[in-house]
Amino acid sequence: MQPKIFRRNCAIILLFIFILGLAWMGCSTTVTERQGEPGKGEGKEASKYRAKYYYFDDVLIPGELKYQPNKSAIYETPRFKMGWMAFSKSLLDMDSLIDFFNYHMEKDNWKMVNSFKGKEYIINFSKPDKTCTIRISDTWYGKTKVEVRVGPLGEKKM
Repeated sequence: MQPKIFRRNCAIILLFIFILGLAWMGCSTTVTERQGEPGKGEGKEASKYRAKYYYFDDVLIPGELKYQPNKSAIYETPRFKMGWMAFSKSLLDMDSLIDFFNYHMEKDNWKMVNSFKGKEYIINFSKPDKTCTIRISDTWYGKTKVEVRVGPLGEKKM
């Protein structure tokens, strides 16, 4: 009698773990994150990463990052656009983000000026008429934060 009960309990536990695993995997593929401006599905798609251009058409952002509009600001005039955008996501590899930005910024005709690596990683890019600074940092609780700042390139005063 005991072996039948033991087998039945094991089968039920294994079935429960299997169903729980399927539910977890299913939920992770059906949940979509809101990106860009709320209510607007604009943005150029790029490659298999689902990367997206937000407010600046030459700064590509990885699709895994979640846009944080309450920590972002964009200022636009007829002559130029500037501002900062904040993104975050839990459990992302900082090195892969750095590689992503270095590759795609160069592809969008940005030139890397310099980079700083320490507690956070800062990369500075330049174009003839504007600059971009990307700051990547990890929090102690596993959240990766990315801040992208774009502004006009200042002219030298004589």
